[in-house]
Amino acid sequence: MTGSKRFLGLLGVSAFALLASPGLALAQTGDEPSAQSDEIVVTARQRSESLQDVPAQVTAFNAAAIEARGIERPADFIASVPNVTFVETQNAGTSFLVIRGISQARNSEPSAAIVVDGVPMTQPAQFNQALIDIEQIEVLKGPQGALYGRNAIGGAILITTKRPGNELGGRVSAGYESGPGYQLQGTLNVPLAENFWMRGAVSYFDTEGHLENVNTVDASADEDADPVENLNARLSFLYEPTSNFSVDLRFAADNLDTRALYFVVPDFSDPNFNNPNFTGREINLNNSGINEREIYDGALKLTYEAGYGTYTSITGYNSVEEILTGDGYPFDPFGASRVGFDFNQSQFLDVDTFTQEVRFTSPADRKFRYIAGAQVFSTDRFIVTGNMIDTGAGVFPVRGAPSTNPANPQLTYLADSQEQFAWAAYLSTSTSLTDQLELSLNARYDHDERENTTDTPTAFLPCTVGPACATGLVRKETWDDLQPQAILRYEATDDLNLYASYSRGFRSGGFNQTGVGAVATASGFFNVGDTFDQETADTFEIGVKGGFLDGRANFSASAYRTKAEGTYYFVFLAANSTQNLGNIDEVEYLGFDAELNARLTDNFQINAGFGYTDSEITKFPDPVVVGAKAPLVSDYTLNLGGQYTVPFTDTVDGILRLDYNRIGDTVFTIPFSAPGLALDARPVERDAVDLLDVRASVRTTNWTFTAWSKNILDTEYNSEYSPGGFLFKAQPMRWGVELTRTF
Repeated sequence: MTGSKRFLGLLGVSAFALLASPGLALAQTGDEPSAQSDEIVVTARQRSESLQDVPAQVTAFNAAAIEARGIERPADFIASVPNVTFVETQNAGTSFLVIRGISQARNSEPSAAIVVDGVPMTQPAQFNQALIDIEQIEVLKGPQGALYGRNAIGGAILITTKRPGNELGGRVSAGYESGPGYQLQGTLNVPLAENFWMRGAVSYFDTEGHLENVNTVDASADEDADPVENLNARLSFLYEPTSNFSVDLRFAADNLDTRALYFVVPDFSDPNFNNPNFTGREINLNNSGINEREIYDGALKLTYEAGYGTYTSITGYNSVEEILTGDGYPFDPFGASRVGFDFNQSQFLDVDTFTQEVRFTSPADRKFRYIAGAQVFSTDRFIVTGNMIDTGAGVFPVRGAPSTNPANPQLTYLADSQEQFAWAAYLSTSTSLTDQLELSLNARYDHDERENTTDTPTAFLPCTVGPACATGLVRKETWDDLQPQAILRYEATDDLNLYASYSRGFRSGGFNQTGVGAVATASGFFNVGDTFDQETADTFEIGVKGGFLDGRANFSASAYRTKAEGTYYFVFLAANSTQNLGNIDEVEYLGFDAELNARLTDNFQINAGFGYTDSEITKFPDPVVVGAKAPLVSDYTLNLGGQYTVPFTDTVDGILRLDYNRIGDTVFTIPFSAPGLALDARPVERDAVDLLDVRASVRTTNWTFTAWSKNILDTEYNSEYSPGGFLFKAQPMRWGVELTRTF
């Protein structure tokens, strides 16, 4: 079937589902609506408007929904968004966000723009952290580059923290979880003076972990592979000296101490080698290692409202430092290595980023509305990766220079520093052609210049011949693109909107380690060089959004076709133990999303969502790859949720909530015709995964007691499979209780 025919077929399926089952039409918000018609306000298009008026697929979680669902980390809300998955693996700073097939391979830029209080989160290593005192989360699907720039190739995630207010108050909570572990959280809002307020939030979490490390070398060691100690804090100030001018200042920190690299690799001769469904081998590491990450953020937002529009300036600074150590391939206990001798490894990342955005927003009540803005990014990045020979004496961190410790001699060592300066300019317009018809024409130009310096000492360079094999080598590359967007929205009735759109997304290229291109070619890999190219995605979409049951329910559905060029894919080169990115020439994605949110009675509400993505590689040098599925893409996702409230008395309620998430079959790698342990001519799909979360609460005016369980079915599965046989175990069933007091 041709791409056009498949696309039309998907449109027909979507339309039939809507027409045949209006009572089960699918929705688009994680909000908890009241018995009356609650309007959900979002800022998806950088101005406040009703969720139902936004001509795009947006899933929104307000503060009530965040609390009801127990959302504390990105994985918690992503599980409720159709056609979006989140893969946690390797270490705290490594996670893959996949939106409508647009994936985030290891070491790549994010597949979506992540924006916190208007400040872009430029480093993927900082996304997977605690979420505390959050006002709203919005997930936009489809390229959003016209407004949010590079990395918005798959969509955008907007996180808004709670702003300081003029009343004294707060909340504290304490909890126990099955690690065993405990958590303490607190928020406090304090009026400091007239028109000057402060808000603070802090969270501390400590657990021994849930994944056992059998550690056959030292049977007396009683340590799990995944203990966590995490301190997260934020302090915000809001000053409004006049009715039309505000100063919003925010500081945040996240300090994490955990472990990483607890991979499992089946025996090379085992039929389960290269099988992402295999869970029968235990974690067995003599080096538990460390994973320490420190994140510091600062943001200043200035807003001035004139009669003819609003001026906004947003300044951001971010620092991420992460060190991790642990066993090395193939993750065998000391003295039992399948490759002849024992490895351990260390990785170090240090990144500082400065961002500045200015924009002007015209009034919202005009026939012609526009937003004009510009943005700059400046980043300094230093990264070190290396393997050491495991002598049984432990593993020691390696940061700025190769190890000279005779108990942990350096085997491989790669270091690079990178300076990046990027700028962008954008214009977003919306015109009311009639009372019912709106045309939006938007465009943004991004220019990204990067300079990479090879800091690897000569003795450790992965190649010895050629100008590219030199310590101190400076490589410069520039990637840029124009990202247009056109949207036509038709308001058929007060409760029904139709839209059609075209949009383009762009993600910059980058640098692999010096000299890996020659090694990749010799190993039989295609499109893997010392640099990897940029990625672009062009998407056509049609959708429908509406409400029924007198505002107690809302739905949305859309179908889309995306053509991506330069899609990233991950390559592990065993020959020099490097992690690299390559490009897939062309991939086509066809799919649809559908969501529903409804309050069936005053006490019973449901939400449902389904997303389907058909991915196909349509152009690649190796003919074996053409026709294969794109890596990391799940065939579909299914989300179901229900919440029932029992009013025991006028002041005491009981609440029961169930959330079910099914992740469809997933292929993590692409096929290759070349031989080798890290290659598979017929990649095996990970079977569909079923996850169920439960929360039960008793709530009074000021107190809430909650018992919860995540993955209550104790589904055993691997969250990731990587070429070379790497398996990373997902979290098993966990449970806990918590007590909260508001004042």
